[in-house]
Amino acid sequence: MSEATVSRVLNEKPGVSEATRAAVLTALDVLGYERPTQLRGERARLVGLVLPELQNPIFPAFAEVVGGALAGQGFTPVLCTQTAGGVSEADYVDLLLEQHVSGVVFFGGLYAQQDAPHEHYDRLAERSLPTVLLNAAIDDLDFPRVSCDDAVAVEQAIGHLKQLGHRRIGMVLGPADHMPSRRKLAAARAAAARAGLELPDELVERALFSLEGGQAATTRLLRQDVTGIVCASDPLALGAVRAVRRAGLSVPDDVSVIGYDDSAFMTCTDPPLTTVRQPIEAMGRAAVELLAGEIAGVKVTHDELLFEPELVVRGSTAPARVRV
Repeated sequence: MSEATVSRVLNEKPGVSEATRAAVLTALDVLGYERPTQLRGERARLVGLVLPELQNPIFPAFAEVVGGALAGQGFTPVLCTQTAGGVSEADYVDLLLEQHVSGVVFFGGLYAQQDAPHEHYDRLAERSLPTVLLNAAIDDLDFPRVSCDDAVAVEQAIGHLKQLGHRRIGMVLGPADHMPSRRKLAAARAAAARAGLELPDELVERALFSLEGGQAATTRLLRQDVTGIVCASDPLALGAVRAVRRAGLSVPDDVSVIGYDDSAFMTCTDPPLTTVRQPIEAMGRAAVELLAGEIAGVKVTHDELLFEPELVVRGSTAPARVRV
């Protein structure tokens, strides 16, 4: 692209196509240059994708779907991934605002934690910046939300274990202030009651969303003689499988394990993981449609869109063994 073309765009001269003009402005924003005063009111066709991590394969999967859908709408996705001790979610919000982004999509951010700081979301609301949240959020945030139905997910998982004859079912969830985990626990207790089962506090463990967290939580659950475990993520479930084996037991012969997400490679684990699949393709495209509507000035509902998950039965669950 020639200097003359860039000059014509910056000085609002004729003779430049709309596509070229947009490309020049986007390049300015990506490189961090200040727009000329007369152009600062126009937002770039950039959209921030803010993720808490990339180690859990569900987040790259969502980013791929959302990023592809954004590109199809003429937007350029900007991936913002948090790292321990690195740039925070609030820092990314400030950076995205400085870059005049058109909107932001969050995946599993601090909006899902009741006790986390939320002031940076207020800054987005004050700017009226189009923003969409993927999965459950605290009640105080007035943004469009696209979520997998946590209640249905847990009902499917517990129903499956009940049909296999399991009576002593434990759960491994995220932190106590984590909204999707709260929803899962409430639904699990209701489903257990309908099935004539009990889910006392000693059968519910909390953990960070990691393989190590799942292993530690499951080690504690095994002391309660559980025969089935429902986990709030696939990495937690893989940690549960490791804990069962470290205890000298077998999955699924002694303990059945169910994950959540159906993220990449769950068919390749040993045993292949029974899990509840989030419909990430449909959810991601719905999030982009909502965001594009808001950017275009269309009145978008801020009610939560709930998508139904699907239980995928593989080798990590089996009929409960009668213990002598």
